[in-house]
Amino acid sequence: MALHNLKPAEGSTKNRKRVGRGQGSGTGKTAGRGHTGQKSRAGYSRKRGFEGGQQPLQRRLPKVGFSSRVVKPYVINVEKVVTVAELEEITIESIKTVHKISSSVRKIKLIGESAKNLADKIKDENITYSGK
Repeated sequence: MALHNLKPAEGSTKNRKRVGRGQGSGTGKTAGRGHTGQKSRAGYSRKRGFEGGQQPLQRRLPKVGFSSRVVKPYVINVEKVVTVAELEEITIESIKTVHKISSSVRKIKLIGESAKNLADKIKDENITYSGK
């Protein structure tokens, strides 16, 4: 056996149907497209979701749902959670030791009157503070 004498199994392949090659071929004249109509024309292609003029399913159903790709930060008020303000270094791990936070939290925002005074204690780029 070599590459030059490989053949498909007997009966596994068929010749393609040659349409529009005369009446004797069985698929002459209209070439299997029926008579008149949109689908009989050359260059016809139906749009995705087209239902023959009926309102398509994706337009009949109501629009629903939206999920933002922007990660919203977990907000901590340092006036109410004083233990966060008393930390020497503020990182996500150090906040988790004094305040109960889900493990899925990736960003934290500190708010409150004294939040801007904690700027020099923050050692994590995922922690921000509000204040002017």
